[in-house]
Amino acid sequence: NNTLSYNKKHIKYIYTIRGEQMAITIKDVAREAGVSISTVSKVINNSYTISEATAENVRQVMKRLHYYPNLRARNFVCKSTRTIIFLTNLEKDSAFTNPHMFEIMCGIQRALKDKDYSLQIVSANTDEEQNEAVEKIIAQQIADGIIIHGCADNKTIVPIIIKSGFPHMVIGCPNFESQLCWMDTNNYLSGEIAANHLLDENYEKIAFVGGADSDFISVHRLQGYKTALAERDISVPSNYIKLGALNLNNAKPLIEALINEPNRPDSIICANNVIALSAMNIIQKSGLTVPDDIAVITFDDFPYSRITDPMLTVVNIDVFEMGLQAGSMILKKVKKPNLQIQSYSTLPQLIVRESTVRSRS
Repeated sequence: NNTLSYNKKHIKYIYTIRGEQMAITIKDVAREAGVSISTVSKVINNSYTISEATAENVRQVMKRLHYYPNLRARNFVCKSTRTIIFLTNLEKDSAFTNPHMFEIMCGIQRALKDKDYSLQIVSANTDEEQNEAVEKIIAQQIADGIIIHGCADNKTIVPIIIKSGFPHMVIGCPNFESQLCWMDTNNYLSGEIAANHLLDENYEKIAFVGGADSDFISVHRLQGYKTALAERDISVPSNYIKLGALNLNNAKPLIEALINEPNRPDSIICANNVIALSAMNIIQKSGLTVPDDIAVITFDDFPYSRITDPMLTVVNIDVFEMGLQAGSMILKKVKKPNLQIQSYSTLPQLIVRESTVRSRS
């Protein structure tokens, strides 16, 4: 008298037992898969003690029966939320001014999805808001761990996290001494690679345009640029270094000052794509050509580097991979909160395009 049928209206399988309809349970999955209930439970919880063949069989049965475990009940028993929070600073036009942040989030999401975790985004703009958000996350236990983007990192947040021992990971090496766990790309090395490429292309008068003094990514790239030139005994005039380019508008006067120098630079390293776009526009509007008059190189292969004419040479950082690694690391921190991680990930890669390669005559 027991039958298994498919109910299209409710998009799920139901058992009909003695005329009564019952939703699929873990017992039904175990029976269909020919395993014990505990085995199904271990598969749901991604236990390493179950062979991959058995786990795949159970997953296929769950999929066929449209069985979805009660995560709220499971998380209550396991004292886990299966959630990681990404703390950042989201403002209008963030997708354009800080595009790599979204690539990082995509990488984190991929790593978490594979382990049946979800990612929740929390935005906080000021130090006070960021501290309050972290305190709330820890006190209310609404997540198993937190990943903090560099734009939301500050000194006063450190003691809150360290005192609690809460699993965490910071994206970006803090620009202050910190016990926090962090992961970053080597921006110092990126600056060296950019400068060495220009030197290899026989440029000697190399300028640098960067962000604010507080922008440690820009500062580290500047340090790498200085090191590369010093190693080849090339001095850098102070007026070849321009800082404070926060957007297209305030990058413009810095670029104009460079190209109007009596001893004009023959190349410019731009700390980000926004500065590079401004440089390309101003150089070309001034009647000069890129790269024959002034070469331009920048960092990260998006969003503008592939749409300029000529296309921009870049030192690219795989921020998706960095996010993937950060997602994996935060899950390790959840299991072992005392694990200390402070490391660089993914090596920068030079992508040479037309903006730095002079015409060969």
